[in-house]
Amino acid sequence: MNRDTTLGFILIALILIGYSIWMTPSKEEMAERQRKADSIAVVRQQNKILDSLQHALEAAQVPVQAVEIQPATSDSIEPLTDLYGAFAISATGEDNDIVLENKVFRITLASKGGAIRKVEHTQYQTWDSLPLIVFEPSTADFDLNFFSRNRIINTHSLYFQPYVDGKPFQGERLISETDNLSISMRAYADGEDNVERYIEYEYILKPDEYMLDFLIRFKGMEGIISSNTTFVNLDWKLDLLQQERTVDRFSTPTIYYKHFQDDVDNLSERKNDEKSVKTRVKWVSFKQRFFSATLIAGEAFDNAFMRHYEKEIKPNPRYLKTMEASVELPLQGSSDQQIALSFYFGPNSFPDLRDYKLDLERQIPLGWGFFLMAWINIYVVIPVFTFLGSYGWNYGIVILILTILIKAVLFPIAYKTYMSSAKMRVLKPEIDEISAKYPKQEDAMKKQQAIMALYKRAGVNPMSGCIPMLLQMPILIAMFRFFPSSIELRQQSFLWATDLSSFDSILDLPFTIPFYGSHVSLFTLLMTISTIIYTYLNNQMMGQQTGQMPGMKTMMYFMPVMFLGIFNNYASGLSYYYMLTNLITFGQMFIFRQLINEDKLRARIEANKKKPVKKSAFQKRMEEAAKQRGVKM
Repeated sequence: MNRDTTLGFILIALILIGYSIWMTPSKEEMAERQRKADSIAVVRQQNKILDSLQHALEAAQVPVQAVEIQPATSDSIEPLTDLYGAFAISATGEDNDIVLENKVFRITLASKGGAIRKVEHTQYQTWDSLPLIVFEPSTADFDLNFFSRNRIINTHSLYFQPYVDGKPFQGERLISETDNLSISMRAYADGEDNVERYIEYEYILKPDEYMLDFLIRFKGMEGIISSNTTFVNLDWKLDLLQQERTVDRFSTPTIYYKHFQDDVDNLSERKNDEKSVKTRVKWVSFKQRFFSATLIAGEAFDNAFMRHYEKEIKPNPRYLKTMEASVELPLQGSSDQQIALSFYFGPNSFPDLRDYKLDLERQIPLGWGFFLMAWINIYVVIPVFTFLGSYGWNYGIVILILTILIKAVLFPIAYKTYMSSAKMRVLKPEIDEISAKYPKQEDAMKKQQAIMALYKRAGVNPMSGCIPMLLQMPILIAMFRFFPSSIELRQQSFLWATDLSSFDSILDLPFTIPFYGSHVSLFTLLMTISTIIYTYLNNQMMGQQTGQMPGMKTMMYFMPVMFLGIFNNYASGLSYYYMLTNLITFGQMFIFRQLINEDKLRARIEANKKKPVKKSAFQKRMEEAAKQRGVKM
């Protein structure tokens, strides 16, 4: 690692650390942002109500009766008519649960609201071996709201009746083992002439998929929903629960969304955030590190408002963050029609998400901001990693083999880098002589010209060592993004590490060290020690560089120590990979020393000095032009 590379790493690290500290809001700022966000949400909901009210006034030409929607408390229908209008008959009932289950998860539907109350993964557990429940059931809210006969109707206040194959369902559990499972939840409205009028949610569950088809049907809504209503609002709110041991920059939950027939975007991962999208949206996803809860439109949502924030009072000890999304579903007329949607409650596995062809895999941070890093992960690392993992080997062995393969591919680049360093060592005595000849600062240009002339005569390209390093950097950074995002490493043990996707702690400290933490990660410690050894060997191999900045040698040793603090809380699989990279590099350096004879290299350089220096076509043209002007070159 040369001086320029080390200095670049130091500057980047200092900028990232300083930026994260500077951008971290205070508690007062977070409280103020929460207050503003709540106010904006209230105003936005009021505007929706006013818009719907205006449509009704234009269509019905009747005075509007102000009402407040409240849960029903009486068995009598008449008092509820003022509150719920045509849906008064669905304003009372029992709040029962119906469990749908397939091979991968268990979903609980609530009769009140007809929506999903709970999602539990049966193939995964939390980091401490508890059932993995995606969100807090008691605070989950799914609400379809629209205007009906001068009233705002909220479906989360209505009681839905379950139906299977068109018949009322009296059970508590449905299991999909080999065939698709379908259940409908209906909220009835009063009708005339014995015409059935209801809103229906149909859930279609496949035996072994995380994708749940969801259909919304409006049946016999003439005169109940205004004929000029062009959309209904769908509000979805969840309190996500913590599933991993720690929450770091790789596991901070946020909201991702896909513009219709366009790119994927997301809200801030660092702080509370919100966004209103006035264009069509394909899907909205409440994304955690390894799992997502996603609402997908069959066609597109007309627009969307999204926000995430942390509550001051946590409703659950595992409470992580509150996610909210409000979308508009296009409505064409008010009679019989169907809106197709889907839910995805599943792991953030790149191959699985990519198979849906919805760009859901863009939620996984693989370096999408720089195409080269993303390509390395998508077309090289992930296929090889998946192939090796298919043999059932321990993932510590898989990482070892992957590292060997990557280093084997990079072997020619590493050889060229070492060869460049060897040439620089051979020329170092002559470079020192030039430096001694031009010791003054004002002679810096002459010294640089003399050194470049020496390189040219010797046939040495001083940039030949930098270019291989630049070629390796995208791979190093790609792996930095891949390992913490790989769900394959989740809860996979190796040696003393119980979970390669989290830190490996061999000692829990009774106190917290700033910038380090309250535990000791052995893989990170070994990575740091191996990096320091590599820095020492590299300095010995390169020798003291002429003109080295004061304190640069100390700074080169400071970098690994800084990485000790950064990586201590990161995935142990990442530290393990970098440690393996250092160890294999030591082996490569030994091989290169055996292959490269510096005495023969010195003789070759001396022979190059005696050869006439070839002039480029540009230099020849410049000299010819100078001769014509009578100027000596």
